[in-house]
Amino acid sequence: MPFAAWLLSLAMLVTPPPPAAPALAAAAARQGLRPQVLRLALQAQARAVAAGAAIGDRLTVIDFSLASRERRLWVLDLAAERVVAQELVAHGRGTGDDIARHFSNRPGSLASSLGTFVTGASYQGRHGLSLRLHGLDRGLNDQAAARGIVIHGAEYVNDEIVGRLGRLGRSQGCPALSPAAASRIIPLIRDGTVLFAYYPSSGLQQALDTP
Repeated sequence: MPFAAWLLSLAMLVTPPPPAAPALAAAAARQGLRPQVLRLALQAQARAVAAGAAIGDRLTVIDFSLASRERRLWVLDLAAERVVAQELVAHGRGTGDDIARHFSNRPGSLASSLGTFVTGASYQGRHGLSLRLHGLDRGLNDQAAARGIVIHGAEYVNDEIVGRLGRLGRSQGCPALSPAAASRIIPLIRDGTVLFAYYPSSGLQQALDTP
Protein backbone atom coordinates (compact mmCIF):
# COMPACT_ATOMS: atom_id res chain seq x y z
CA MET A 1 0.00 0.00 0.00
CA PRO A 2 1.42 3.44 -0.86
CA PHE A 3 2.47 5.48 2.17
CA ALA A 4 -0.14 8.21 1.54
CA ALA A 5 -2.90 5.61 1.33
CA TRP A 6 -1.63 3.97 4.54
CA LEU A 7 -1.75 7.32 6.32
CA LEU A 8 -5.30 7.88 5.14
CA SER A 9 -6.33 4.41 6.32
CA LEU A 10 -4.78 5.07 9.72
CA ALA A 11 -6.63 8.35 10.01
CA MET A 12 -9.90 6.55 9.26
CA LEU A 13 -9.29 4.30 12.24
CA VAL A 14 -8.68 7.09 14.73
CA THR A 15 -10.81 9.99 13.44
CA PRO A 16 -14.44 9.91 14.63
CA PRO A 17 -17.14 11.71 12.63
CA PRO A 18 -17.10 15.30 13.96
CA PRO A 19 -20.36 17.04 14.84
CA ALA A 20 -21.18 20.11 12.80
CA ALA A 21 -20.88 23.36 14.71
CA PRO A 22 -24.43 24.58 15.45
CA ALA A 23 -24.04 27.82 13.52
CA LEU A 24 -22.62 26.00 10.50
CA ALA A 25 -25.29 23.30 10.61
CA ALA A 26 -28.04 25.93 10.78
CA ALA A 27 -26.56 27.99 7.95
CA ALA A 28 -26.11 24.92 5.77
CA ALA A 29 -29.65 23.69 6.43
CA ARG A 30 -31.09 27.09 5.50
CA GLN A 31 -29.40 26.76 2.12
CA GLY A 32 -30.57 23.22 1.46
CA LEU A 33 -27.55 21.15 2.53
CA ARG A 34 -29.07 18.18 4.34
CA PRO A 35 -27.68 17.33 7.79
CA GLN A 36 -26.75 13.74 6.88
CA VAL A 37 -24.78 14.89 3.84
CA LEU A 38 -23.00 17.58 5.87
CA ARG A 39 -22.11 14.99 8.52
CA LEU A 40 -20.53 12.66 5.96
CA ALA A 41 -18.66 15.54 4.32
CA LEU A 42 -17.24 16.64 7.67
CA GLN A 43 -16.21 13.05 8.39
CA ALA A 44 -14.39 12.83 5.06
CA GLN A 45 -12.75 16.20 5.60
CA ALA A 46 -11.58 15.32 9.11
CA ARG A 47 -9.97 12.10 7.87
CA ALA A 48 -8.15 13.87 5.06
CA VAL A 49 -6.86 16.57 7.40
CA ALA A 50 -5.79 14.02 10.03
CA ALA A 51 -3.85 12.14 7.36
CA GLY A 52 -2.05 15.32 6.35
CA ALA A 53 -3.62 15.19 2.89
CA ALA A 54 -5.60 18.44 3.19
CA ILE A 55 -5.98 21.67 5.08
CA GLY A 56 -9.06 22.32 7.14
CA ASP A 57 -10.34 25.83 6.55
CA ARG A 58 -12.69 25.28 3.60
CA LEU A 59 -14.94 22.38 2.59
CA THR A 60 -16.81 21.97 -0.70
CA VAL A 61 -19.82 19.64 -0.81
CA ILE A 62 -21.66 18.36 -3.88
CA ASP A 63 -24.93 16.47 -3.40
CA PHE A 64 -25.40 14.55 -6.63
CA SER A 65 -28.64 13.05 -5.33
CA LEU A 66 -30.26 16.39 -6.19
CA ALA A 67 -31.30 17.25 -9.73
CA SER A 68 -28.83 19.17 -11.86
CA ARG A 69 -31.25 22.12 -12.05
CA GLU A 70 -30.85 22.64 -8.29
CA ARG A 71 -28.00 24.49 -6.63
CA ARG A 72 -26.27 21.44 -5.21
CA LEU A 73 -22.71 22.65 -4.57
CA TRP A 74 -21.83 24.46 -1.35
CA VAL A 75 -18.55 26.00 -0.19
CA LEU A 76 -18.28 26.15 3.60
CA ASP A 77 -15.98 28.33 5.67
CA LEU A 78 -15.44 26.07 8.66
CA ALA A 79 -13.65 28.66 10.78
CA ALA A 80 -16.35 31.30 10.31
CA GLU A 81 -19.09 28.60 10.41
CA ARG A 82 -20.88 29.91 7.35
CA VAL A 83 -21.78 29.06 3.76
CA VAL A 84 -19.79 31.26 1.40
CA ALA A 85 -21.20 29.97 -1.90
CA GLN A 86 -23.99 27.82 -3.31
CA GLU A 87 -23.93 27.09 -7.02
CA LEU A 88 -25.19 24.98 -9.89
CA VAL A 89 -22.81 22.17 -10.83
CA ALA A 90 -22.99 19.80 -13.78
CA HIS A 91 -22.34 16.09 -13.80
CA GLY A 92 -20.94 13.89 -16.55
CA ARG A 93 -22.78 12.64 -19.61
CA GLY A 94 -22.31 9.08 -18.45
CA THR A 95 -23.94 9.88 -15.11
CA GLY A 96 -27.42 10.79 -16.35
CA ASP A 97 -29.59 13.59 -17.70
CA ASP A 98 -31.13 15.85 -15.04
CA ILE A 99 -30.96 13.12 -12.40
CA ALA A 100 -27.63 11.44 -11.65
CA ARG A 101 -27.82 7.64 -11.78
CA HIS A 102 -24.40 6.21 -12.63
CA PHE A 103 -20.92 7.01 -11.33
CA SER A 104 -17.56 5.69 -12.42
CA ASN A 105 -13.84 5.84 -11.76
CA ARG A 106 -13.09 4.40 -15.21
CA PRO A 107 -11.31 6.40 -17.91
CA GLY A 108 -13.57 6.98 -20.89
CA SER A 109 -16.78 6.55 -18.90
CA LEU A 110 -17.70 10.26 -19.16
CA ALA A 111 -19.20 9.79 -15.69
CA SER A 112 -18.73 11.71 -12.48
CA SER A 113 -17.00 10.15 -9.49
CA LEU A 114 -17.99 10.17 -5.83
CA GLY A 115 -16.04 10.45 -2.60
CA THR A 116 -13.30 12.57 -1.11
CA PHE A 117 -11.11 14.75 -3.30
CA VAL A 118 -8.37 17.22 -2.46
CA THR A 119 -7.94 20.29 -4.64
CA GLY A 120 -4.64 20.94 -6.34
CA ALA A 121 -3.30 23.91 -8.26
CA SER A 122 -5.38 26.16 -10.45
CA TYR A 123 -4.38 26.74 -14.06
CA GLN A 124 -5.59 28.26 -17.32
CA GLY A 125 -6.92 25.53 -19.62
CA ARG A 126 -9.21 25.29 -22.61
CA HIS A 127 -12.16 26.08 -20.33
CA GLY A 128 -10.39 29.06 -18.77
CA LEU A 129 -9.60 29.03 -15.06
CA SER A 130 -9.62 25.40 -13.88
CA LEU A 131 -8.73 23.46 -10.74
CA ARG A 132 -7.09 20.05 -10.48
CA LEU A 133 -8.68 17.38 -8.26
CA HIS A 134 -6.98 14.39 -6.63
CA GLY A 135 -9.19 11.50 -5.52
CA LEU A 136 -8.36 9.86 -2.17
CA ASP A 137 -10.67 6.83 -2.35
CA ARG A 138 -9.14 3.76 -3.97
CA GLY A 139 -11.39 2.28 -6.64
CA LEU A 140 -13.91 5.09 -6.27
CA ASN A 141 -12.17 8.24 -7.47
CA ASP A 142 -8.42 7.62 -7.46
CA GLN A 143 -8.29 7.89 -11.27
CA ALA A 144 -9.51 11.50 -11.17
CA ALA A 145 -6.14 13.06 -12.00
CA ALA A 146 -5.43 10.52 -14.76
CA ARG A 147 -8.90 11.14 -16.21
CA GLY A 148 -8.42 14.91 -16.19
CA ILE A 149 -11.31 15.46 -13.77
CA VAL A 150 -11.13 19.14 -12.81
CA ILE A 151 -13.37 21.98 -11.74
CA HIS A 152 -13.88 24.36 -14.65
CA GLY A 153 -16.33 26.85 -16.04
CA ALA A 154 -18.77 25.87 -18.79
CA GLU A 155 -21.33 27.82 -20.81
CA TYR A 156 -23.88 25.02 -20.37
CA VAL A 157 -24.14 25.69 -16.61
CA ASN A 158 -26.69 28.48 -16.06
CA ASP A 159 -30.37 29.08 -15.34
CA GLU A 160 -31.12 29.86 -18.99
CA ILE A 161 -30.03 26.36 -20.00
CA VAL A 162 -32.19 24.92 -17.22
CA GLY A 163 -35.16 26.91 -18.50
CA ARG A 164 -34.61 25.64 -22.05
CA LEU A 165 -33.69 22.00 -21.39
CA GLY A 166 -35.11 21.37 -17.93
CA ARG A 167 -31.58 20.46 -16.81
CA LEU A 168 -28.00 21.64 -17.07
CA GLY A 169 -25.72 20.61 -19.87
CA ARG A 170 -23.32 17.79 -19.03
CA SER A 171 -19.57 17.48 -18.81
CA GLN A 172 -17.19 14.62 -19.57
CA GLY A 173 -17.15 13.77 -15.86
CA CYS A 174 -15.95 17.05 -14.40
CA PRO A 175 -17.91 19.03 -11.79
CA ALA A 176 -18.44 22.01 -14.10
CA LEU A 177 -19.61 25.40 -12.84
CA SER A 178 -20.74 28.51 -14.63
CA PRO A 179 -17.75 30.59 -15.79
CA ALA A 180 -18.65 33.31 -13.28
CA ALA A 181 -18.92 30.82 -10.42
CA ALA A 182 -15.64 29.16 -11.39
CA SER A 183 -13.82 32.49 -11.27
CA ARG A 184 -15.16 33.11 -7.74
CA ILE A 185 -14.90 29.65 -6.25
CA ILE A 186 -11.60 28.28 -7.57
CA PRO A 187 -9.49 30.91 -5.75
CA LEU A 188 -11.38 30.09 -2.53
CA ILE A 189 -10.78 26.34 -2.55
CA ARG A 190 -7.53 25.67 -4.45
CA ASP A 191 -4.33 24.24 -2.97
CA GLY A 192 -5.35 21.52 -0.56
CA THR A 193 -8.97 21.81 0.53
CA VAL A 194 -11.46 18.92 0.52
CA LEU A 195 -14.26 18.44 -1.97
CA PHE A 196 -16.77 15.74 -1.02
CA ALA A 197 -19.11 14.40 -3.71
CA TYR A 198 -22.16 12.58 -2.29
CA TYR A 199 -24.71 10.14 -3.65
CA PRO A 200 -26.40 7.36 -1.65
CA SER A 201 -24.34 4.43 -2.93
CA SER A 202 -22.84 1.35 -1.34
CA GLY A 203 -19.47 2.19 -2.88
CA LEU A 204 -19.31 5.57 -1.20
CA GLN A 205 -20.43 4.18 2.13
CA GLN A 206 -17.83 1.44 1.90
CA ALA A 207 -15.12 4.02 1.22
CA LEU A 208 -16.18 5.97 4.30
CA ASP A 209 -16.39 2.86 6.50
CA THR A 210 -13.27 0.98 5.39
CA PRO A 211 -10.28 1.37 7.74
